[in-house]
Amino acid sequence: MDSSFKDPFTLEGKKILVTGASSGIGKQCAVQCSYSGANVIIFGRDADRLQDTFEKLKAGDHRKVIVDVCDRNALDSAISEVLQHYGSIDGMVYSVGLEHSLPFNFIKLEDYQTLFSVNVFAGFEICRLLLKKRGLNKNSSLVFISSILSKVANPGLVAYCASKGAIESGVRALALELVPNKIRVNTVLPGVCKTSMTDKFFDKLPEERVKDIIKLHPLGLGEPEDIAHAAVFLLSGASKWITGSSLVVDGGYSIH
Repeated sequence: MDSSFKDPFTLEGKKILVTGASSGIGKQCAVQCSYSGANVIIFGRDADRLQDTFEKLKAGDHRKVIVDVCDRNALDSAISEVLQHYGSIDGMVYSVGLEHSLPFNFIKLEDYQTLFSVNVFAGFEICRLLLKKRGLNKNSSLVFISSILSKVANPGLVAYCASKGAIESGVRALALELVPNKIRVNTVLPGVCKTSMTDKFFDKLPEERVKDIIKLHPLGLGEPEDIAHAAVFLLSGASKWITGSSLVVDGGYSIH
């Protein structure tokens, strides 16, 4: 092999912030980033579960911060704490998500506000704070975990689908705005993966409906690792010519 060859998929030496790292996809993204060579900063609200994630990271200069990303003052302080330690970072995975299944006639304005606050606004606020505090290095990459439901509809999930669609359209605009800064912004659109949030969602549904959802995934339900691998790709130099895009990782759900 040419001695000058560099693995374009590595995150060696990069500093990556992962939100929602207490469980599910966010947790796996954090672990995978660390095993891909990154120093990882993990955000989460649950101290015990965040500690469990922290202990699973490969050895490195990692940090864990207990914070509610919807608390703007706490979020500002958390970002300042990260930048005080690292100076600047190279990327982010926004994997905080809230699911809310409810027939349209029963959805209240508060439901929309809650979903958008968690699924959309907090992620963009993190980006704004990082930019304001000059905390993103040149060639940084920002990855938002959205959902295939931003493209494929599902009854009972109007507010959720709307919030995920907002992420996708917002990311496209943000990607254009950050091109002069050499910062890339993309989304990953997962299908249904085996997480605790999925378990809670399935618990609300009749057994036959659950079977139908599983059948809609030709390759079966996904694992958090499937989404983490996609996120690492978008964080790495291997995706340096990709911005404003949505990477579908859905086990074939959307090809029906």
